[in-house]
Amino acid sequence: MSGSVSVVQLIISIVLFFVMFFGIGFLLNMLLRMTWLMAIVYPIVVVFIIDEVSFLDYIFKPGSAFPALWDKIISLQVVDIAILAGGLAGAIVAGFVIMFLRKSGYRMF
Repeated sequence: MSGSVSVVQLIISIVLFFVMFFGIGFLLNMLLRMTWLMAIVYPIVVVFIIDEVSFLDYIFKPGSAFPALWDKIISLQVVDIAILAGGLAGAIVAGFVIMFLRKSGYRMF
């Protein structure tokens, strides 16, 4: 996730991740009735986004998979962190919106 990124690309990427994870979180909250599910699952999604190690390597080869993940996390640029934080914010805002809608009397499925 490195390279040069213009300010316009950064803003569009942050908004895109926010809207994408807000939508996914909203739908999961609405269907499964678990308000904070996407906010809890989001770190796992981030691991899949930033790491090139197979999911099974975390189970069968944890000695090499977790250090590789830590190296990728440490090497993230500020731009990458801002984009991923936009996605986390979208997942959290989806939880608050669902809570507000349920308190307001809306019943979803």
